[in-house]
Amino acid sequence: MFRNNYDNDSVTFSPQGRIFQVEYALEAIKQGSVAVGLVSKTHAVLVALKRNAEELGSYQKKIIGIDTHLGVALAGLAPDARVLSNFMRQQSMSSRLLYNRPVPISRVVNAIADKAQVNTQHYGRRPYGVGLLVAGVDETGPHLWEFQPSGMVLEYKGAAIGARSQSARTYLERAFEEFVDSSREELVLHGLKALRDSLAQDKELTTANTTVSVVGIGENFKLYDGDEVGEWLEKLGNVQSSRGGRTGEEAAESMDTSE
Repeated sequence: MFRNNYDNDSVTFSPQGRIFQVEYALEAIKQGSVAVGLVSKTHAVLVALKRNAEELGSYQKKIIGIDTHLGVALAGLAPDARVLSNFMRQQSMSSRLLYNRPVPISRVVNAIADKAQVNTQHYGRRPYGVGLLVAGVDETGPHLWEFQPSGMVLEYKGAAIGARSQSARTYLERAFEEFVDSSREELVLHGLKALRDSLAQDKELTTANTTVSVVGIGENFKLYDGDEVGEWLEKLGNVQSSRGGRTGEEAAESMDTSE
């Protein structure tokens, strides 16, 4: 088994200034199925590709509602995402109890960033092996943030995480100028097109493996799952990947168990 003298804990730097356990956590995100987020002037949308470990098993949850104005999509270790989402719910409830208002998106995102970064400073802890796309609406409008296990958070107009997410990012980079003025339906279709571009050659979007969530100004966070996704897929039309042959990365991705 491969051993590295500098990866026994998350507080030791290598001679090159690297923290290997943080890099391992980032690798766990790359092994998870893809999640895409995008934002307009009025709405924020999350779409994700669900995965089942075997044919007899159910598909794993990929989008988690935090509050009526806030939700997250995950890629990586689902148990770690559950811990962070529960912490975000606590922050949201505290804001409503103490200040009688929904928690600002930037505040709750920075709270989980601080929580994650502490794990890279104390011996005996490990970084969270999950990446999150946080979408929500507050007093300043819709927002989309990406969280990484190192404790870094950045706000985006469009973002994608997980296996083969580069294909989805390529679509987002090509079309992001249209997002600002897009309607609710157009924004969801942009997200599904980006998700479709990340599929392996023999895969397609279905009501079983696709999940969509929408939140907007004056519209509560709503999760569309199962048959509810059917109407979006009908509007999309072509649900099959147009990508070429199966790569080594795709073959490896099909055998992992991250979400």
